[in-house]
Amino acid sequence: MVKSKNQTSKENKFKIKVTKDGPYLISGEIPLSEQIICVDDEDQCHGWKEGNKYPLEEGYTLCRCGHSQHKPYCDGTHVKIKLDGNEEATNIPYMEQA
Repeated sequence: MVKSKNQTSKENKFKIKVTKDGPYLISGEIPLSEQIICVDDEDQCHGWKEGNKYPLEEGYTLCRCGHSQHKPYCDGTHVKIKLDGNEEATNIPYMEQA
């Protein structure tokens, strides 16, 4: 499949930036929707279903602290709670964490 110049240039505009101790800055008209985990009666995951769809915009400022009153969007609460955005992945195998 050959991509047109318009497709290539638009795809290159997609960006997700993690700000220091703040929100995610999203640009490039990336579709945004809520994804909900599907579980059975035994709480076993069986995939995802799409929840709320949000209006397509050129850019979004998304909450990273979890305390925004306007989730998924940032409302500046990270400043009030003094978010420490330093995150590190663990090296512990998943099954040992469970």
